[in-house]
Amino acid sequence: MTLTVDELNQRSLEVFSRLVDAYIETGEPIGSRTLSKKLTLSPATIRNVMADLEEAGLLYAPHTSAGRLPTAEGLKLFTHGLLEVGDVTPQERALLQDQCKAKGKDISFVLEQATAAISGLSHCAGLVLAPKTESTLSHVEFVKLSHERVLVVLITEDGLVENRLIEVPTGITPHMLRQASSYLSLRISGKTLEQARQFLNDEKLSHQENLDILTRKVIQEGLAVWSEGKAGSSLIVKGQANLLGQVTAVEDLERIKELFGVLETKETLTNLLDASIHGQGVQIFIGAQNALFDLSGCSMIVAPYKNSKQQVLGAIGVVGPARMNYGKIIPLVDYTSKLVSQLIG
Repeated sequence: MTLTVDELNQRSLEVFSRLVDAYIETGEPIGSRTLSKKLTLSPATIRNVMADLEEAGLLYAPHTSAGRLPTAEGLKLFTHGLLEVGDVTPQERALLQDQCKAKGKDISFVLEQATAAISGLSHCAGLVLAPKTESTLSHVEFVKLSHERVLVVLITEDGLVENRLIEVPTGITPHMLRQASSYLSLRISGKTLEQARQFLNDEKLSHQENLDILTRKVIQEGLAVWSEGKAGSSLIVKGQANLLGQVTAVEDLERIKELFGVLETKETLTNLLDASIHGQGVQIFIGAQNALFDLSGCSMIVAPYKNSKQQVLGAIGVVGPARMNYGKIIPLVDYTSKLVSQLIG
């Protein structure tokens, strides 16, 4: 049975809150003597309260340690009822705004920058669920960067811009790129990406007599790169190395290794984020609350971002150890999601 804050007396709330604060700060099991220095209670009284909290499923004793750690249920209760949430500092706001400045309306740039920025400020791994490209398309442009690399620029009718790099054969001329751009733009205008793909597939590109072989190759490569992961949402992860800075013991290192494995499980993580965007505001997923996080003992804080029509496009947040600084990171995620909404709206 999960307890609520209202079901705990004042003494239990005080002990529990102080214990979780100390755990988040140190990552170590917290004993009664440590807490007695922070409270006007004797170690014996604190031990009795901790025993009651353990029986209630909010604390547990790792190994044979005399100290206690909060369980996933305990952390959930703390974050939803006892946490004192801070605010984003002016310096953090300025850094986020500066790093996430939109170039035109390039949504890919904004999301990449926001993910990296929130990762750096939270000292966790930043992640963002990029939106499905369901807007109707307006134009495709091929821009030559080198002999074998071309930038494909996809522009939607509502002004969003996404870029991809492709490898092309040598010998591609500016005329071929213009021809490829004209060919695709004429055929995709007013269609969604999926509709454009289907249309061009039905049209049998290989039978277009007016296109030379190299131009066809550019078009096929351009279509291929947009096909990768664009039928659904895609996941961006930044700053996994930040997690190594939070290692305080061998057990923590093992958990971080597990967490790296979680971050590689992109399909499952994407599905979790995809489900989370239907919630309101900042959401917190802790440890055993989700099977994906159970073994690694990690937590995720995430919030949806929207367009100017208040339609949810995706989600942005962080994933890290269960002892992350919730009071600092929750407002950081909330502010970043609103900033991204503003920049891409």
